[in-house]
Amino acid sequence: MKAKVAPSLLSADFGNLARDIEEINNSEADYLHVDIMDGVFVPNISMGFPVLKAINKSSKKPLDVHLMIVNPDQYIERFRDAGAAILTVHYEACTHLHRTIAHIRDCGMKAGVALNPHTPVEVLADIIQDVDLVLIMTVNPGYGGQKFIEHSYSKLSRLIKLMDETNSHPMVEVDGGVNFDNAEKLVNHGVSVLVAGSTVFGAPNKAEAVLKLKGK
Repeated sequence: MKAKVAPSLLSADFGNLARDIEEINNSEADYLHVDIMDGVFVPNISMGFPVLKAINKSSKKPLDVHLMIVNPDQYIERFRDAGAAILTVHYEACTHLHRTIAHIRDCGMKAGVALNPHTPVEVLADIIQDVDLVLIMTVNPGYGGQKFIEHSYSKLSRLIKLMDETNSHPMVEVDGGVNFDNAEKLVNHGVSVLVAGSTVFGAPNKAEAVLKLKGK
């Protein structure tokens, strides 16, 4: 079992954010996953640019920034300047997705596209060769700690089939309900990046939780 792990900062203790980030710095996590929510695209609000910049100063891990916002195009340069290494936008939020992806890459970031649970992977057929990452939401976005949607496995299988058919090789990331019980099965279904919130930040030892998710 081989997978990268991106602890989701949404589940961290925001009263002790620097402490929690330092624990991730000292772990074998590959990225730090940061959810940006605007209260419009999803029914929750998370953080803005000042907090993201502060996170970037503290983090030794590349920032994997997931935008759950409307009109992401108008903020792409600002997310780059705030420290995003990977910038993922939602298919459902982008009218001109190809243009958005090209803009992200032109800004020097890796470009990802996320799909909500109800959105079929087939909509990516004409864009998948242009993205660096596909994020499959395995819960409805907006809140941490939700239960994993079981039919996500078949969706992952269809995504891998689409990648084979198009000879494309984006990273496959899942976000939502990832835990020690399903991590190996997800990797066996082609997942290369596991986003885990409460599984990591709720553990007594975050570094050990990361290792366990990696199958070590």
